[in-house]
Amino acid sequence: MNCKRAAAITFLLPVVALAHPGERTKPDDLWSAWEFDPGVVIPLLISAFLYAHGARRHRTLTMREKSFFWCGWSMLALALVSPLHPMGEVLFSAHMVQHEILMLVAAPLMVLSRPLVTFLWGLPFEWRRGLGRWSKTGYVRRSWRFITEPFTAWWIHAIAIWAWHAPFLFQLTLTSELAHTAQHLSFFLSALLFWWALFYTHGRLAYGAAVFYVFTTAVHTSILGALLTFAPHVWYPAYNSTTQPWGLTPLQDQQIGGLVMWIPAGLVYLAAGLALFAAWLKESDAMLERTQRAE
Repeated sequence: MNCKRAAAITFLLPVVALAHPGERTKPDDLWSAWEFDPGVVIPLLISAFLYAHGARRHRTLTMREKSFFWCGWSMLALALVSPLHPMGEVLFSAHMVQHEILMLVAAPLMVLSRPLVTFLWGLPFEWRRGLGRWSKTGYVRRSWRFITEPFTAWWIHAIAIWAWHAPFLFQLTLTSELAHTAQHLSFFLSALLFWWALFYTHGRLAYGAAVFYVFTTAVHTSILGALLTFAPHVWYPAYNSTTQPWGLTPLQDQQIGGLVMWIPAGLVYLAAGLALFAAWLKESDAMLERTQRAE
């Protein structure tokens, strides 16, 4: 089954299997706990329609880029529509898995698909021309250049991760839908900036900077994961009364969540860093070869 078909199935399942509103998710409810939130599903539908429509007009779009987009879209739907979302309200570990999917799976896949041009092709001509003119204005270009500099993107992403894991703000996301939405947007959008800066920053030193920033991100997120894992007490008391049906104490649940951030997430950063390092070596070899030919 290709990613595009999986994306369609991922979206359609909530239509036939909705969560029980107002109830805490329990193990017996897991497979019926899909959430059909219009604030999530409508943007997903719009993005899928625009991309599919634009892909028919975008002649230089590659199959590789299409695959990256639909796989990333599927992962985004999995994180926000599937039972993983309501599970995050009762298990910190599930909440952590959801966040890692947003930041380490969906975001880099979306960035690798380079969807902006395809989205533009999906718009009416007048809208496309207007957005094209707007994107070429000096202010927009300078702003985009600034926020996609690796150093800036690194800080934005790091602040989003650490700030939202502060006990007060994290607990707020469990009682306020607005805060919860802001948290997910912060994680996903800052991750998009982070991966875009790593993959597409221009200049001969870009690969070296990308390797540095991805490894330092692995370090500081691993520190946060270790702090959660080895904490002697629960950071988020809102989970004190929700983990028992799942056979976990609140502290065990927190430890599993910390391990998710520490080990699997760290491995993703490590793999990305090694891939960027290999690309850096390849670029250096190509540059050396060009220099030797010039001589």
